[in-house]
Amino acid sequence: MRSTNIMKIAVNLAVVLMAGIIAVGQDVRTNYVPGTDFSKYRTYKWVNIEGGAHPNQIVDAEIKQSVDSQLAAKGLTKTESDSANMYVGYQIAVDQEKQWNAYGMGGGIRFGGMGTATSSTINVGTLVLDMYDPASKQLIWTGQATKTIDPSSKPEKNEKNLNKAMEKLLRNFPPK
Repeated sequence: MRSTNIMKIAVNLAVVLMAGIIAVGQDVRTNYVPGTDFSKYRTYKWVNIEGGAHPNQIVDAEIKQSVDSQLAAKGLTKTESDSANMYVGYQIAVDQEKQWNAYGMGGGIRFGGMGTATSSTINVGTLVLDMYDPASKQLIWTGQATKTIDPSSKPEKNEKNLNKAMEKLLRNFPPK
């Protein structure tokens, strides 16, 4: 009876751990200059970041539209004027990393069983969004979202991931 309870606990723990591994999604990080008065930034203009990697025109438009909708919800207005109080730019990187797919059958290590593991290469799209004060020419806020763009995915899936990532990335913007 005791070994049956231990086995149930082990199986439940394994299910919880696997769900946690599968649920790992986009990772976002932000940073900003402490003491910055973000309330003074009401308008923004898109700028290109020198040396930054940019996608094709379609993905470029999707990225800007996704950020525009998030910033509009925060009360900021996009402008083409050089008198904007904030400049916004982005760059992307697509890296490759190993993904391990493992599964097993049987009772685990103690009880024997069979298992297998395979590896594959996945592209992890990272988008870095930067905001600058044009008067001081200084970076005031930066954010990074990983697993955002996958060139091998369908455009609809990329757009959905992008919108989700930008919502998550800009959730706490402007910083309090």
